[in-house]
Parts: sequence; C-alpha cells; structure tokens
Amino acid sequence: MISRNFKNVLVVSLGFLSLFTAYGGLQSLQSSLNAEEGMGVASLSVIYASIIVSSMFLPPLLIKNLGCKWTIVAGMACYVSYSFGNLYPGWYTLMPTSVILGLGGSPLWSAKCTYLTISGNVQASKEGKKAPDMINHYFGIFFFIFQSSAVWGNLMSSLIFGQDTNITIISDEQLQTCGAFDCGLASTSNSTTRRPSQELVWTLVGCYIGVGVLAMLIVAIFLDNIDQEQASRFRGNREPFCHTFLATFRLLKDWRLLTLIPLTMYSGFEQSFLSGEYTKNYVTCALGIHYVGFVMMCFGASNSLCSFLFGRLARYTGRAMLFLLAAVANFSCIIALLYWKPHPDDLGVFFVFPALWGMADAIWQTQTNALYGILFPGDKEAAFANYRMWESLGFVMAFAYSTFLCLEYKLYILLAVLLLTAATYPVVEYYEYKHPTNAVEDGYYKEGITIDDKKVFSQTKL
Repeated sequence: MISRNFKNVLVVSLGFLSLFTAYGGLQSLQSSLNAEEGMGVASLSVIYASIIVSSMFLPPLLIKNLGCKWTIVAGMACYVSYSFGNLYPGWYTLMPTSVILGLGGSPLWSAKCTYLTISGNVQASKEGKKAPDMINHYFGIFFFIFQSSAVWGNLMSSLIFGQDTNITIISDEQLQTCGAFDCGLASTSNSTTRRPSQELVWTLVGCYIGVGVLAMLIVAIFLDNIDQEQASRFRGNREPFCHTFLATFRLLKDWRLLTLIPLTMYSGFEQSFLSGEYTKNYVTCALGIHYVGFVMMCFGASNSLCSFLFGRLARYTGRAMLFLLAAVANFSCIIALLYWKPHPDDLGVFFVFPALWGMADAIWQTQTNALYGILFPGDKEAAFANYRMWESLGFVMAFAYSTFLCLEYKLYILLAVLLLTAATYPVVEYYEYKHPTNAVEDGYYKEGITIDDKKVFSQTKL
C-alpha cells in the first residue's frame, strides 16, 4: 500500500510528464518550424525573459494565495496557451503566448518544488527518516518520470514528421563546417530544413494541446491539496502586500543563496547548449535534422533513468560526490567537443555525448532542487522562485550570444561557468555539513541558530 505522499508525488510527476511531452517537443522544434526571421528562437528568448520577471514577484504571491495544487494547474494552463499559439505561428501569436507561458512558468515550478519538499518532510517525519534523504528520493522519482517526456515528445514529432522528411546527402565540404573547428554561425541548409506540411504541423500541435489539457486534468482531479489550510490561513490573515511580493528579493540577503547562483545558472547554460548548439552544430550539420529527435530521445532516456538512480543513491554517497561526478562528465564532454570532428561514420559517438550529458543533467536537476528545499525550509516558495530566476537567466544569456559568438567561444564560456560552480558550491556544502539547516520531528521543521555556544531552535508547522 503506497503512502498518500508517494501517491501525490506520482500524480505531480505524471502531470509534468504529460505537460512537458508537449512543451519539450515544441521547444526543440522552434528553430526549424518557425525559422522565419528567427521567430522560433525569439519566442524561446521571450519565454525565459518572462520567467525571470515572473520569478521576481509571482511565485510566493500565488502559492500563498492559491496553494501549491491550484498554482500548478494555473501554470499548466499558461503552457497550453503556447501550444495554441503554434497552431497559427506568427509574431502576433507566438510572442503573447510566450509571455503568458513565461509568467506561469516560475509559479508552476516553484509550486512543484514546494509541494515535493513538504511531502518529503511530512513522510520523513512519519517514517522516522532523515528529511534530506526523503526529499532527494521524491525529487529523484519526479525527475525519473518527468525527464522521460523528452523521449515521448520527440517520438511524437518523429513519427508524425517522419512521413514528410526530405533527406539529402551531406557533402564533404559541408562536413568541414561542423563542430568547433568552424565558427558555427553559418545557418545550415544542408538537410531537412524545409518546414513540414501545414496539415502535419496541425496534427502534431493538436496532439500536444491534448496532452497538455490532460496534464491539467490529472493534477486538478487526483492531486491532494495538502497546503489548503496554510493558504486559507494566509488569505484570512494577510501579510503586507509588499512583504509577499518582494519575498524573492529578500531571500537574496542570505549569502548561501548568492553562493549558489553560479550552480543554478550553469543548469540553464548546460541545458541550452545541448538542445541548441549540440543539435545544430554537430547532429544537424553532420547527420541531418531528422536525427535530432533520436539524439534528444537518448538524452531524455539517460536523464530519466539517472534521475531515479541518483535520487536513491544520494542518501549513501551524499550530494557532493554526485555533483563531482556531474562536473567531471560535463568537463570531459566539453573538452572532447572542442577537438572532435563530427562525421557520419562515427554514428555511435553522436549518442555518447547526449547520454553522458543526460546523466550529468540528472544530477544537476535532482540535487540542486533538493538542495534548495533543504537549505531554505522556511522560505520554500521564494527559494524555488530564485532557483527558476537564476536558471532562466542562464538560458537567456545563452540564447543572447548564440547568434554572434563562435561555437568554440560558447564552449569556453560553458567551461568557465562550470569551473566557477566547482569553486563556489563546495563552500555552501561545507557550511551545511558543519551547521545543518533543519531536522524534521512530528511534522515540524527545526531551524537552528547558535547563540552563546548554545543551539536554539524555532519550530514552524509544515
């Protein structure tokens, strides 16, 4: 018999799986489906810029008023609006729906992270286990299910667009422009870059709208409203508007959060590199655009399996060892990509990089989310809003220089941010090891401070 909290984790995970099967598939296709005047890439930039703005103000406000469950449902509706915008793509449809998605994105993710953290704390109290271990376990389950959306979203597009694929032979001259040896700014017109027929586009987007609506129904019907009492109490005894509105910024006074900014931004940098630069300058350039879906499916499968594995391993190895593994994997891939000359004869190598990248991303995602929940138990909404804001800033910066920097320099930037992360994250981890932030007892978290060499605890109901 599974516990109520575990059931809720499964419901949230399945809802996000369904939602991001649609959004993930659309995101990976924007540069080819809506290539006219860079409209697709521009819409992605607007999305992440809007997420940054949203992260500054909205998550604490919505979560405290609506509760986690209904904030998730509202955020999902914002994502579905973007799918509708892709039915008749144009500047007047994509840009407004991109803004809507961005505004709903940060509350959605912050509510999800808050919900999983509350569930992990409560379940750990019931079972007499350590809260960080249970939180890591729940985030591992979530990302195991969620990350497989990359498989299903790309599979749907491959099956539907595969009926209209026009594959051409890539010449040796064109292969010379692939990888980091060439600047990588020239647009690739070597393979299946023409837009599929409008009927197939409508079929795919219609399917994406369907699974997006299904996600909303799953959460609205089956997810328990575990923080309903907190939300009702907040509405009945409101804090000053500015206090809630600016909660995200107030948390920046905590030096631990400031020290985690490089780690959080790196998550945005590394995700945008694989989905944008690697697929364009290695896969599409040397194999053709019809291979992009298969490569991203490999990434999604690796990410999903490793998310589940590392979520369980974290209790034995600790976060630091897993972060070290992810850093070494990404460092090795970056160095290899600087020197590798992609060629169709090396077909297997094209899948090795996304598999390793997926393993590393699984660690960055599960452990960073869990770390935020563990370090800031009394400010979960604001903490996860900061997480989403700084991660989105990494996305925006990567998109901003994508069109005018050579691929070699993009790899150097990625490497520099990784090294900065390796220098700053251990400081927070060491401090947390010496001064644990919280411990769960009977449904309460305890946040300890030291006064005159004595440990003083304040209790807050979860």
